[in-house]
Amino acid sequence: MSVIQLSWVDWSIIALYFVFIIGIGFYLKRFTGTGEDFFLAGRKNSSWVAGLAFLSANLGALEILGWTGGTMKYGMFVSHWYWIGAIPAMLFLGLYMMPFYYSSKIHSVPGYLKLRFDERSRLLNAFSFGIMTLLMSGINLYLMALVLRTILGWDWHLSMWISALAVGCYIMLGGLMSAIFTEIVQFFLIWFGLFLVAILGVVEMGGINQVLTGLPDAMSKLWSTTGSAANNAMGVTWAYIVFGLGWVLSFGYWTTDFLVVQRAFSSKDLRSARMTPIIASFFKMALPFIIVIAGLVAYKLTQMAGTDFKLLAHPVTGEPWNDTALPLLIARYYPQGLVGLGITALLAGFMAGQAGNVSAFNTVWTYDIYRVLFNKNASDAHLVWMGRIATVAGIFLSVATAYLAMQFNTIMDYIQAIFSWVNAPLFATMLLGMFWKRTSPSGAFWGLILGMVTSFTIFLGFKMDFLSAGMVNLITFSNAPVTAISDMSRNLSQAAWAWSVCAIATVIISFFTKPKPDAELVGLVKGFTTVEHEGAMAWHSKPRNIAIIAAVVFVILNIYFW
Repeated sequence: MSVIQLSWVDWSIIALYFVFIIGIGFYLKRFTGTGEDFFLAGRKNSSWVAGLAFLSANLGALEILGWTGGTMKYGMFVSHWYWIGAIPAMLFLGLYMMPFYYSSKIHSVPGYLKLRFDERSRLLNAFSFGIMTLLMSGINLYLMALVLRTILGWDWHLSMWISALAVGCYIMLGGLMSAIFTEIVQFFLIWFGLFLVAILGVVEMGGINQVLTGLPDAMSKLWSTTGSAANNAMGVTWAYIVFGLGWVLSFGYWTTDFLVVQRAFSSKDLRSARMTPIIASFFKMALPFIIVIAGLVAYKLTQMAGTDFKLLAHPVTGEPWNDTALPLLIARYYPQGLVGLGITALLAGFMAGQAGNVSAFNTVWTYDIYRVLFNKNASDAHLVWMGRIATVAGIFLSVATAYLAMQFNTIMDYIQAIFSWVNAPLFATMLLGMFWKRTSPSGAFWGLILGMVTSFTIFLGFKMDFLSAGMVNLITFSNAPVTAISDMSRNLSQAAWAWSVCAIATVIISFFTKPKPDAELVGLVKGFTTVEHEGAMAWHSKPRNIAIIAAVVFVILNIYFW
């Protein structure tokens, strides 16, 4: 049974969107004759094109439904994932890490590991990243099916296959060029299609002050409640916000996750590549004013008598389903004729996230697994063909992982757990590799393994309840009761331990094993890489100047919502 009835105008908007994105794939197929075209969009995009695609690839389920539902559980704390959990890392990527990535002319992040260390580290990261992207793609499929089922009453299976086939079609035809082109369109659809939800919600509440007033203290602040884990809804202290999120998870995702970094690789030159995440950072900082506000409106509606706003029940647990909040808000506020735009915006977000994961998967599979293990002498044309085959395979595997995602009430808990397994230890490896020339191939490989094993072991310990209360408090650095420690708090601790173990192990092993000679570190390590001089550029063209402006805005926001 559908929540609302769509008019012919709504259906027309939705149908037009699907026709448009598939048409893009057929049109761009003629421009993807080489591997450089298919996997990296020909390396000819401007900083603004790459920057909007950079953020749009991140604006999938992770941002739209996930954090709207997460806000109902954690309140204003969700803004940490947009600000301290993103901005410093995005600026660091643009200013300091992108020169190493771009100068090496690699196709993927595992490709950098091969050049900096050896084939072992490359294959380890390629397989772990490939699994992660398929899991993330499945999340996008699951949440798209949720929207279509919630609003339109469509069957779960039909909804997922429609999304999967549409994304698979335009990525298989046009490669990364199709993904980036559609991500630009999806960026504007998301912003214009969902902005009204927050505005209309604020109007119904009687103003922004009414939205923020009356919230529990544990949900209403960013930093002032982090002195003790018991004082906030997430059950964390400022130390884990700064270290676990602001350092490990944030930098691990934004600087090493090929899903977003790949968009910067498509830039036409190094300056554009450096500007890509810096430009995206401004839009990232603005997103809480849509997503978090919408989540707070949904929370207030569930607490008010007589509003007839009620979350759907989770199909597995039967509990109120936080991830249904945003679709229900669209059903509440949008009239017929406009609701089609809201639904299309949600679909665009899911398909952008799914397309980003699939395009990253086909690149890593083709260049870092298939070419290395199965066909070292493959021609460029053969690699493009294999990339298209990998796209089809990735789509089918994503459908399988979509059913796994249904087991989680708040999808962000699931996503952050995945990041703690893969991205957290990888960031330690990449940081040491780029800024310490003594880091050895053996140190990087075994450090990465130990970091990943540490994170997954802690995760299993939490999920299977074989950790004592004292051990849980030790791992999370919290004296709060075990029942008060949230899943998200545990994810942050997993990430912190994974990074620390990986970093320490890498350093120790590197001192006892042979590093690569200096001649092989050119373009890969600080001190061996030339960065273009910014003196002749206009002030607004210098990445450093724009990054400073972004940093100032970041500080102001954190102080204002302290």
